[in-house]
Amino acid sequence: MTEQANPVVISGFGLWNPEHSISNEELVEAYNQYATTFNEQHKAEIEQGELIAKPLSSAEFITKASGIKNRFVYRKEGALNPERMRPFIEPRNNEELSHQAEMAVNAAEKAIRSAQCTNSEIDAVIVACSYTQRAYPAIAIEVQQALGISGFGFDMLVACSSATFALQRAYEMIKAGTAARVLVINPELTSPQNNWRDRDSHFIFGDVAVATVIEAADTCQSDESYEILSTKAATLFSNNIRSNFGYLAYTDDSDPFGEDKFFIQNGRKVFKEVCPMAAEHITAQLQSLNIDNSQVKRWWLHQANINMNLLIAKKLLGREASAEEAPIVLDQYANTASAGSLIAFNLHRAGLKSGDLGVICSFGAGYSIGSLVIKKR
Repeated sequence: MTEQANPVVISGFGLWNPEHSISNEELVEAYNQYATTFNEQHKAEIEQGELIAKPLSSAEFITKASGIKNRFVYRKEGALNPERMRPFIEPRNNEELSHQAEMAVNAAEKAIRSAQCTNSEIDAVIVACSYTQRAYPAIAIEVQQALGISGFGFDMLVACSSATFALQRAYEMIKAGTAARVLVINPELTSPQNNWRDRDSHFIFGDVAVATVIEAADTCQSDESYEILSTKAATLFSNNIRSNFGYLAYTDDSDPFGEDKFFIQNGRKVFKEVCPMAAEHITAQLQSLNIDNSQVKRWWLHQANINMNLLIAKKLLGREASAEEAPIVLDQYANTASAGSLIAFNLHRAGLKSGDLGVICSFGAGYSIGSLVIKKR
């Protein structure tokens, strides 16, 4: 591992939670009411085999399947109404700050304060997430305007790897000298793409926003920073995690709210294929730096499913990882798409000393895997 002349560092950290949350118990109560009513209304079709009955759920089932106990939601109204089963997010006119931009600004302001710089010292804004609420103009440019930042901004969509892929773009921009400071924001407004009528997926997602400031070490004014030693990204096409919702739904006669338009996944295949991919990806990256996995003090892994996290950590360490080594946040946040590993990073950095190594890694649809090896300064 060689010393960099002017390292690129993470200097600012921001995490914003919505004020609303939904527990497993609340979620199950609403879903079971919906499922019971559905089964009663469609009793004849179910008996004739034309429809499949909606199975009931329980809080225990959700926790056992995923490790999730709670999730934050941008809007709670409507989501627990058995007659609606989706959140109501009020419309805003074009002159108002959009919902997703508002989330992004809330997290960005925290990250900028953490970096101890001013808005005018930011040169570029990247908004990276699994879904944006519109195609254009870019949410990043709206955020740039709201924060009074000069330079440029753009959106990136790489599903659950959006955050780490964007951090890699920021790292490369600093290295290339095309920006002095880059603000990366991940406003994950995922609850509208959740199928609240499906027992096996209605509990998965939560809403949150995280933000990170990246800059060169010689401009860093923050009291806490982390040198980026390496970035690594990889993709491999798979249909095992997919969303078919998009503007082309307007051009055919299919149901725009049909089952295939929401988040869908083949969970067993994802688990079987992604876990070894992620472990091999990270191990190869560390080996390229002459770092043994045992030297890493903290693993901030993607927060999709507790069983995936435990297995990947075990593959990396050859033993069970402690809660301190590989922190879990999905019990309270649920799956927050690309933001999960950075939530863990924001909440679980305590105890690290100068020189300690850590890995931030996300993985998801694509398949896509992104990772950063960092060192506390």
